[in-house]
Amino acid sequence: MKTAVWLYLFMFVAIFDLHAQYPILTPFAVSLGAAPSFIGLILGVYSITHLPGNLIAGYGVDRYGSKKFILFSLIVAGALLLLQSRVTDPWQLLVIRSISGFVLAFLSPACLSMLAKIARDRVHQGKLMSGNGMVHTLASVLSPAAGAYLVATLGFEQSFVYLGWGLMVTGVLAWIFVKEPRELMEAERTEGQPLHDTPASVGQPGGSGSIPWLFFCVPLALSCSQGILFFELPLMQETHSSIMTSGIFFSLVSLGSLVTLSMLFLNRMSAAWRITLGSLALAFIFFGMSIRWALPMFASLFMIGMTKGVIFPAIASYLAANTNSNRYGRTFSILSIAYSIGAFIGPIVAGHVRGEMSPYFIAFLFLMTALAILPFRSILSPARAS
Repeated sequence: MKTAVWLYLFMFVAIFDLHAQYPILTPFAVSLGAAPSFIGLILGVYSITHLPGNLIAGYGVDRYGSKKFILFSLIVAGALLLLQSRVTDPWQLLVIRSISGFVLAFLSPACLSMLAKIARDRVHQGKLMSGNGMVHTLASVLSPAAGAYLVATLGFEQSFVYLGWGLMVTGVLAWIFVKEPRELMEAERTEGQPLHDTPASVGQPGGSGSIPWLFFCVPLALSCSQGILFFELPLMQETHSSIMTSGIFFSLVSLGSLVTLSMLFLNRMSAAWRITLGSLALAFIFFGMSIRWALPMFASLFMIGMTKGVIFPAIASYLAANTNSNRYGRTFSILSIAYSIGAFIGPIVAGHVRGEMSPYFIAFLFLMTALAILPFRSILSPARAS
């Protein structure tokens, strides 16, 4: 379990750094003179450059292991943040963000693959994935407000410097403390201990069921809706006058996720049903926001977070349970590709349509379309759901 704890730490720092930039990137780009449509491009290109990185990570992690990719992502991403603190025009920011997107594309597939491999069985695997969701949420609860506070106190340049050094130091710690699952097996054989931290001890947790390609439309739509939200929030009238208000709103989303992640009884429910019902609830929340329903903004954001706390761990659990262990890297890289495409489309669309209609209605349409084409019979089959 030491490996899982270290992985959680590295994911926490990486996600903290990433989410700390959400409330400050848009005003930073505005301070450089970027137009709203160009800001959408800056936010979106980060995600689209994930694609080549995800493709490389998918096969590279399965062949060479996760550790090398974790080190590369953390250290190089930290160095890029140091460079980002020196940019003077929107085009420089666009270039650095595009490179950062490629570099950080390796981190999530590598960490998820290692977590899946060190699980003892499917139950343990589900707990590790839920733990990853909890770490992700805790980091995203604290980071937006922390990022906004850093900028309010130190300014944009120093904030990016501190965030960059945080990633680089974490990369050095990963080099020292992270061990591949096969290295753990060798160490335990040498010491004469049972292989309690590998899947071999209790049978293979990975499944052999095939996953319909249309299933990945759901994470794509989810990511698109989140990209729209992350683009739109800092530009809303309620947050436009204060970066701190924007940071607090982002933290509200994460607090909502923390609530549902703490409801451990939800893990007894089929992962497929959690994905389906959670996505449907999220779609209706975005529809309500698009028509300016009576609920205040903080309540809507909190409910969005609650649905995220249900959906995202369920997606990871479903994929891990229906994938052979020698294909974890490829499966999670496809998941990351779906997230990347959605996160690219979302801000771009929001930047172009916000003058004609509510971007939240576009998020609603994406989610409902993904649910409409989801192959329910194969997804909800008891043999496949977990």
